[in-house]
Amino acid sequence: MLQFMLLSLLFFQVVHIAGVPLQTPIIPMYACSSVDFYSPLLGGGSMLDNGEPLNVIISALSTPEVLTEDGIINFAKAIGFSEECLDIHLGAPQSANLGDGNGWVNQTIELRQYYGNSEIGTCLETLIGGNHFRVFDQNGPDAPSGALFLAVSQEEDLEEAHTVIPDGYDIGRDKLVKAAIGTTHFDGVTYFTTARNLTGLLAAGSIGVNHGIATDGITTLLTVTIVDDFQ
Repeated sequence: MLQFMLLSLLFFQVVHIAGVPLQTPIIPMYACSSVDFYSPLLGGGSMLDNGEPLNVIISALSTPEVLTEDGIINFAKAIGFSEECLDIHLGAPQSANLGDGNGWVNQTIELRQYYGNSEIGTCLETLIGGNHFRVFDQNGPDAPSGALFLAVSQEEDLEEAHTVIPDGYDIGRDKLVKAAIGTTHFDGVTYFTTARNLTGLLAAGSIGVNHGIATDGITTLLTVTIVDDFQ
């Protein structure tokens, strides 16, 4: 396990991309994991789900409550996303292999931009398009980090069958990260989020990517810390 952790840490090169500040993550003292995540590539997995880049990772060094399903939903609402319209999901779920021993597993949840209304705003996203992301848990026996891998993309409207816009994977990622960094809050919970951009996980270009849309090969690592109850 130690060798696996060291390989994961050596696998990446930290870079900076326009619009996403490079910051040193604040690691909560009560984090239950000793690593940000394990590289899926080292465990025979992939950084693509069924063709979509896993272009954002919520670090396992985040506050543990954030890494639960309820926790990621609340954090998502703090940065402008919510559950799907009327809890209805159209289309088949995507699956991902995070190299953790679980093989290909369906997404945990899908969250959509809510346009200012966390209750019904995602119905508008369904009609006019917008940003959205899928969540996958790295929790298998071979790499139980607890990190959350997100497939983020900006999509077209319903008339265009929600296809991803040109450059939509990078655009979706950058919009989510911009909304997340710094201090946010929802439903009495305040978050402080830092971001690091990583290379070496995703290959730049369009090979294997849905719709033939090229990406810049950047994965953004978010460390999300619950800092206090919001008053």
